[in-house]
Amino acid sequence: MICEALVLLFIELHGPTGQSIHINAAEVSSLREPITANRHWAPAVHCVVVMTNGKVNAVAETCAAVAQKLGQAK
Repeated sequence: MICEALVLLFIELHGPTGQSIHINAAEVSSLREPITANRHWAPAVHCVVVMTNGKVNAVAETCAAVAQKLGQAK
């Protein structure tokens, strides 16, 4: 008998309007602070989470707080 376990580690973050976002920690590619000169992001966005598939999640947490949660998830 072969037993395999699949473990997904999700972290909870919050969008700029307070909505909960659950992100798979293993799929995070990089963290970036939004450029203030670029008005593409809402004022409440403090970190842009880039995923391995190229999609981005704008979150209210700072990049330092997101990095800490990612470190705890691993």
